[in-house]
Amino acid sequence: MEEGKNVYYIAIETGEIMRKPTVSPWSFKIYASDEEITSLRELFDANYSVEIGNFLRAHIPYREYHKDSGNDQYDDHLRKIYQMIYELGDEEAKQHIEEMGDF
Repeated sequence: MEEGKNVYYIAIETGEIMRKPTVSPWSFKIYASDEEITSLRELFDANYSVEIGNFLRAHIPYREYHKDSGNDQYDDHLRKIYQMIYELGDEEAKQHIEEMGDF
């Protein structure tokens, strides 16, 4: 582990970033500085905001979901989240993301 970095556990589904993996299931283990965690948190928060917009749009029957920029924004944020986790993750995280493809 690099100096100035702490261990964090990430739950993609809920957007949780945990110091101790006792609260809920986690998906990835990463090593990150305070600044890196802040950046990751901002990505999760941005994706949450887009999710709310997508939820509201889903209730408008004449708007086609595949022509909605909100979906593209969500996908873009998710790619950035996975990229960051790949860069900061342990070997198991890197391997899992490589196996997923498209990231």
